[in-house]
Amino acid sequence: MLDLRFVVENREQILAMLASRGQSLEQIQAGPALAGTDPWRLDAERRALIQEVEQLRHQQRKVGEEIARRGKAKEDASDLKAEMKGVAARIKEGDARRQDVEERIRRFLLVVPNVPDAGVPVGPDESANVEVRRVGEPKVFDFEPKAHWDLGPELGILDFERAAKISGARFVVEWGLGARLERALGQFMLDLQTERGYREVIPPYLVTADTLTGTGQLPKFESDLFKTATGGRDLYLIPTAEVPVTCLHRDEMLDADSLPRRYAALTPCFRSEAGSHGKDVRGLIRQHQFHKVELVKLTTPQTSMDELESMVADAEEVLKRLELPYRVVVLSTGDMGFSAARTYDIEVWLPGQQTYREISSCSNCTDFQARRANLRYRPEPGAKPRFLHTLNGSGLAVGRTLIAVLENYQQADGSVVIPEALRPYMGGAERISRG
Repeated sequence: MLDLRFVVENREQILAMLASRGQSLEQIQAGPALAGTDPWRLDAERRALIQEVEQLRHQQRKVGEEIARRGKAKEDASDLKAEMKGVAARIKEGDARRQDVEERIRRFLLVVPNVPDAGVPVGPDESANVEVRRVGEPKVFDFEPKAHWDLGPELGILDFERAAKISGARFVVEWGLGARLERALGQFMLDLQTERGYREVIPPYLVTADTLTGTGQLPKFESDLFKTATGGRDLYLIPTAEVPVTCLHRDEMLDADSLPRRYAALTPCFRSEAGSHGKDVRGLIRQHQFHKVELVKLTTPQTSMDELESMVADAEEVLKRLELPYRVVVLSTGDMGFSAARTYDIEVWLPGQQTYREISSCSNCTDFQARRANLRYRPEPGAKPRFLHTLNGSGLAVGRTLIAVLENYQQADGSVVIPEALRPYMGGAERISRG
């Protein structure tokens, strides 16, 4: 959430920011809960109401003093008491109107995206993303490499048909060494990231609406969430561990010397993929359920961009150790997520599809989520509290890494060689073969 004062004082910048993200004020105002809400007009109304109520309270205090004086002098004060009943009613009415205005402003701010960092490329979509670097050379095969949706079923380790029978489209059953490879990848990633300074955490997989609001998923992205309503209590399945882990310290005051906080979590993730009909329908690219190692950092504004660079390096290290070719791109304003101020995507090479595909997205959300979740720290004892900066990134998406291993390590006979870094997690197995 953006700071109201910043929004009020920088109208033109906000409008330009929305345009750079492919949005407009009119689109936001058209939302069903906003009905033409104008934050600048509402803020002026809010200020006028505050001033009006303060003047009434001042009058109430002065008249109260006169009533007390008359009481001591045993003089009649019934006229003043009657007057104060009317003033009290006006104060109550003014406070109620102010609260209504502030709630309308809050609802508006909840659907306004974060302001991109000054160095982010401006553009309408992924076509404006800028490549930062490439690492590793795609392997040249002496046969036509297959996509994982062919390799996996042929090896008997990926079963999309049985998954569809059980749960419908966009699910998979993993068998034997395929299931072991998924487990090995997650454990390998988690071990690597904890060695690099992250603290392992297993958060709840069901969270409240307040938790999702704190990280920016609600109210804007409710259609992409799986919701439960058991026992008269609404809870949501997490779309990513970013949601519960970022909110672990919600409403707390952290000491500056305890920062940065670095957390790593391996969890299942659940996404309805609303709006993606017909997109990436084959294979494991866009599933309703998948595993991911999520990296989360809570840090100070002064260090957050450096922490973003190191987070990207942490995610890259997984691919380096697996010897998978990849590239890093910085996302444009039109391709960047709602809460992010700056985002790097890491894209791994998939020979079966002859393209680079996203396998990690690392973002600095500055104080955008912290304002929503009330994540604060005190720079020094006695100093005024400040909002933290929050960062999150995949370290990595497990299913997409499994895809990359299958496609990059496939052999002419249809088998798949297991990367050396994973063999200790695979019971020493060196290859996945048919049968």
